[in-house]
Amino acid sequence: MKLPKLVRQEADKQLKRLAKMHGDSAEASVVRTYLDWIVDLPWSKKSKDKLDLSKARGVLDDDHYGLDKVKDRILEFLAVARLKGSVKGSILCFVGPPGVGKTSLGRSIARAMGRQFVRVSLGGVRDEAEIRGHRRTYVGAMPGKIIGGLKQAGTVNPVFMLDEIDKLGADFRGDPSSALLEVLDPEQNHAFIDHYLGVPFDLSEVLFIATANMEDPIPRPLHDRMEIIRIPGYTVLEKTAIAERYLIPKQREASGLSMKQIQISTPSVKAVIEGYTREAGVRTLERTIGSVCRKVARKIGEKSAKSVSVTPAQIEKLLGQPEVRHEEDETAAMRVGLATGLAWTPVGGEILHIESQAVPGKGGLTLTGHLGEVMRESAQAAVTYARSRALALGIKPDLFARHDIHMHVPAGAIPKDGPSAGVAMVTSLVSALTGNPSKKGVAMTGEITLRGRVMPIGGLREKVLAAQRVGIDHVIAPEGNEKDFKELPDEAKKKVEMHFVNHIDEVLELALERPVKTKRASSNGHGKKKAAGQIVEKFQDAPLVVPAQREHIKKVTRLFSYPVIRLIAPKL
Repeated sequence: MKLPKLVRQEADKQLKRLAKMHGDSAEASVVRTYLDWIVDLPWSKKSKDKLDLSKARGVLDDDHYGLDKVKDRILEFLAVARLKGSVKGSILCFVGPPGVGKTSLGRSIARAMGRQFVRVSLGGVRDEAEIRGHRRTYVGAMPGKIIGGLKQAGTVNPVFMLDEIDKLGADFRGDPSSALLEVLDPEQNHAFIDHYLGVPFDLSEVLFIATANMEDPIPRPLHDRMEIIRIPGYTVLEKTAIAERYLIPKQREASGLSMKQIQISTPSVKAVIEGYTREAGVRTLERTIGSVCRKVARKIGEKSAKSVSVTPAQIEKLLGQPEVRHEEDETAAMRVGLATGLAWTPVGGEILHIESQAVPGKGGLTLTGHLGEVMRESAQAAVTYARSRALALGIKPDLFARHDIHMHVPAGAIPKDGPSAGVAMVTSLVSALTGNPSKKGVAMTGEITLRGRVMPIGGLREKVLAAQRVGIDHVIAPEGNEKDFKELPDEAKKKVEMHFVNHIDEVLELALERPVKTKRASSNGHGKKKAAGQIVEKFQDAPLVVPAQREHIKKVTRLFSYPVIRLIAPKL
């Protein structure tokens, strides 16, 4: 067996020690186990790379529907590897909701390259020794997950998937993410030393691929060593194609049925997607199709039918009442104080119904619904903006002093946080204080400032797909996210009408039933200053303002700052 020089020296040393020990001693057992690991590890055994791009494209297309941008990036990666002759220096990280195909993409890459595939789950790993191994002085010591995975693969250059890298933990036993820094650094991993082995192992030939549901929990130094490839959720059309090409044949075979015994039509698949699943991926869809296949298998087993053609009408009989509720047909009165927001979660986009109510009180603000700190600050900013623009928005100025405001986001058991609910909070609040109901079928997302600007947000694709899933056909989003909309699938663009805005006044005009006629200054403030200067110049030297002029000046000065009003007030 060909071993590197340092490894050969250590193995010979331990072999000589073993020869001097009694066969039944505890130390002899430890040495024998160590030598077994040395022998079993693939120090020089490699699999030959097959970097045929057309074949790789075929493999990716056979295993996955859609994901064109992700496939293009993988093919670019393989093209560079073909030209360089190696894959050194590249660590990929697939980020996306559960069930979108992150792990299976890794398997497809391994199959396309002709390499072995090994997967290690890092979820819940808290001990640094899980990565670097335990020292042999401890009872029950063994190598870490990296060396263990290479032994399982049997080659020195497998595709090594580090699953759930965003769920690494840390405690008094060390930080596993810090240990991974050496593993994923191309400048260091050519001489990775596992504590159990005590000799360097070359990891530079390994193609590491990580997966995560969220980017934020990944430590920054570890994040910088990886190239992030985002995998978004699927549209209804994409889920339908995936079900027909992959899920139905898989579940049909698992249930022991043939193509003649069960046929599921395309409308039936869409009925399952829209009525029984609400997810970014396809895991729930696969389980639901499996349930349909098992119920059909029972019918055939009981000889009540020889074959079944599943139609949309039969879906409800087989699966019961639909589990997904679409937007309710509420009256205008029920929509006063209600606004529909859009949120991003690790499992895709979600709908948020934000409710506001004014009750007699002394100007307090109550926030409920398990809101996080950022979301609570968005609610406070919404109230401040509404108070500063009360007259322009048609709100009685003394209403805030004589009422308490209660803002609630239902599903109170679920924690919620993030700045993108700001526009929905302002809309809900203005609707409640003016009695102006919100429009049905309109959802919105965007961060607000105290001046009413609407700031860009993240996760627009997931949010638009969430709106589409529940039948919302109008989405209001920040103007800064218009570029993100262009990357959405054509199906989503056709079914959802987008409205891009840069100020909250535009949101209110689009979201409320009755138009809100507000006058706001230009964004740079020059128009406001010029008008204020003209009024001050005209009236500050006048001995008296006649009553007809007084009402006109009061209306105009509502839009101006307090210092300007102070200059004019003595004349009024």
